[in-house]
Amino acid sequence: MSDEDADRADALFHALSDRTRRDIMRRVLAGEHSVSALAASYDMSFAAVQKHVAVLERAGLLAKRRRGREQLATGDVQAVRSVAALLTELEAVWRGRIARIDELLGLDPPPPAPAGAPGADSPSSH
Repeated sequence: MSDEDADRADALFHALSDRTRRDIMRRVLAGEHSVSALAASYDMSFAAVQKHVAVLERAGLLAKRRRGREQLATGDVQAVRSVAALLTELEAVWRGRIARIDELLGLDPPPPAPAGAPGADSPSSH
């Protein structure tokens, strides 16, 4: 992974590390919302919500546009897919390591999980 890719991954995971930002993402992926309407949904100041939206925007997870005096936010589905791709890469690395450990211990390796299958074996279950 290049330094630029690593910086992008850091920004994405940082942006999604906060519960409020993840909730904002759920909302703006479902449809465009004004920042003021988003702010009304949270028990925090408008400025605090603006800061959360700015973090998501810097990470490329949402885009803002102006309509009159309103700022409208829309989620970027492609950016969310890039997060999923990063997680899939990490899962592949850990599955490979687990298979290697099983091999060294003389155990049969676990069957590979279907891509994107919910409830698939996670590395922590080994």
